[in-house]
Amino acid sequence: QVQVVESGGGSVQAGGSLRLSCAVSGFTHSSFCMGWFRQAPGKEREGIANMDSDGSATYAESVKGRYTISQDNAKNTLYLQMNSLKPDDTAMYYCAADYVMADNECFGGTWVEFYEFKYWGQGTQVTVSS
Repeated sequence: QVQVVESGGGSVQAGGSLRLSCAVSGFTHSSFCMGWFRQAPGKEREGIANMDSDGSATYAESVKGRYTISQDNAKNTLYLQMNSLKPDDTAMYYCAADYVMADNECFGGTWVEFYEFKYWGQGTQVTVSS
């Protein structure tokens, strides 16, 4: 069974940085695509960054230039580096994953906000104070 676990959230002042981690376990013989989402109180869930199976990254306009997604395949871990944080970044952040056949991609090099990921983590809270 595939499990997705986020960590690294916390409280930070505006202008600060955080790095979130997403550990994936329980998979074998598959290529994965992954994504980061966030949901603030009273708002809809928002896709913010994707990592395709070929390692290419795409971002929502709201975080482009401030957030960077990366991966460590040896550790089966995805990272989200968040810089220049703003109070509007306050949200529960979720990691999601899916698997694809070899040589296939999930996003095709374009930003896709509503990809139907199969596996989701429990979320990690990020709070940015002014």
